[in-house]
Amino acid sequence: MNYTFEQLPEAISTLHEKVDSIKDLLVENQLASQSPHSDLLTITQAAEFLKLSVPTLYTKVSRGEIPVNKRGKRLYFSTGELSAWIKAGKKKTVEETQSDLKHKCTEENPPPE
Repeated sequence: MNYTFEQLPEAISTLHEKVDSIKDLLVENQLASQSPHSDLLTITQAAEFLKLSVPTLYTKVSRGEIPVNKRGKRLYFSTGELSAWIKAGKKKTVEETQSDLKHKCTEENPPPE
């Protein structure tokens, strides 16, 4: 977009406001991520995070299937631990399985020198 000389002060002012707004959002986001409680979830929040019902989550906790912190009668879940738990259940693709098998075979039977 082309601005005339007379429009420049208003355009710069608008641009300055937008940059300040973006800066404020970035600072707010950084502060939220540094908060020590920002990644702790209650049972209800954890159920929403995992897309499970609260009773199902209680069952997984009682069976020791899911990482949890207990303080008194309250349960707390770390988003980082829950994400790692989800990723640990990843099924390998056929290509990954074949690659692992090839790698294992070459370690056990190295090619002749």
